[in-house]
Amino acid sequence: MNSTTLLASLPKEAGNILLVLFLSFLVGLEREEHKASTDNYGFGGVRTFPLIGLLGYVLALLSGGSLILPSAGLAVVGAFLWKSYTYKLEHSPMAGMTSEMSGLLIYAMGVLVFQEQYWIATAIVVIAVVLLELKAGLENLTKRVPGDEILTFAKFLLLSAAILPVVPNAMYGPFGFNPFKAWVVVVAVSAISYGSYLLQKATRGHGDIMLSAVLGGLYSSTLSTVVLAKRAKCESHPHLFSGAMVVGSGMMYVRLIALLAIFSTDLLRRLWLPYLALAVIGVVGGWLWTKRSDVKSDEVSEVKPAGNPLALSAALLFGILFVTMLAVTHYVLLYLGHAGFYSLAGITGLTDITPFIMSLTQSAKTNTPLELAAAGITIAASSNNLIKGFYSRGFADKRTGTEGLILLAVYAAVGLVALAW
Repeated sequence: MNSTTLLASLPKEAGNILLVLFLSFLVGLEREEHKASTDNYGFGGVRTFPLIGLLGYVLALLSGGSLILPSAGLAVVGAFLWKSYTYKLEHSPMAGMTSEMSGLLIYAMGVLVFQEQYWIATAIVVIAVVLLELKAGLENLTKRVPGDEILTFAKFLLLSAAILPVVPNAMYGPFGFNPFKAWVVVVAVSAISYGSYLLQKATRGHGDIMLSAVLGGLYSSTLSTVVLAKRAKCESHPHLFSGAMVVGSGMMYVRLIALLAIFSTDLLRRLWLPYLALAVIGVVGGWLWTKRSDVKSDEVSEVKPAGNPLALSAALLFGILFVTMLAVTHYVLLYLGHAGFYSLAGITGLTDITPFIMSLTQSAKTNTPLELAAAGITIAASSNNLIKGFYSRGFADKRTGTEGLILLAVYAAVGLVALAW
């Protein structure tokens, strides 16, 4: 009888028992290694954990599928584990309960295997072993990550995983307002902004002005321009900072391409090529400008990342602005025509153009003709570049501000060439 025939002749319960023994032995082996590295008392090892796993499996088997007997067994095992934990507390005030929690997990794994939840049982045990082995790394991570960053990540999960699924997915009003699509826009814009912010934080101390401009431009080129302009006031590197502002504005077009790819493939097909060209012109042209020699040749201190762009109040404000721009665009087109729409696009450049652009991705081909929506996005982007030039002039020193204004004004004019598409 060959090995394949032998395995096929084994009863299903034999395979289940072997799986329980293997998975519980993995955790027991890890805990045994942990006990060997310390002089303190530790619960369980390569014998105790397999026994706990087998107990869970046997009680599940005897119960015939009912959870009453396994639940009673869990209470008994939990009582023994609690006794172990209190013993450790008596001998070490800093004692942890990782081993005891692992014991409960192994008991539950035995029940899962009986219920033929093999993948779930295996995945949970593997994850548990990884977490146990990564103790030092995870503890060091908690020391490096500030508490406010953890709270910010929790807010992002609230926006995406908690609120989004319960938002109604239906059309309301004459301008086609869909709450679910509106909140998807909020989540997507927040994700791009938050991701680039985290990259900038992660590279802090390893980057330079150009890196700050690139990453800052991805989440808010306007805010990036203001930060660079204020920093330039303390330096004597006009070419470096004015060129970096143009680089940040070039990255704005990369951000627009990403948003159009997510929310409007029709607008993307119309605008990706000119916007890609504008991004290259801004990034390469700004970078070349930074290479021009300045009067002062010493090192420039690093630009600090702008404030965290992800906050519940900011997300709520963005959602309100998005809905407002959706309605305003509809009524401007209805009562003021194309001229009023173009004026609106130009005015939005004074502030954050993202709500206006996102509203056009939702209304394009329905309430707003595709060609008009593409033109509106292009005008808003160029208007915003021009406004950033005035921000540069207002916040930076005179020479840097003047250079930034001229470069961004020229870049804004070049951006209008995309209207030809």
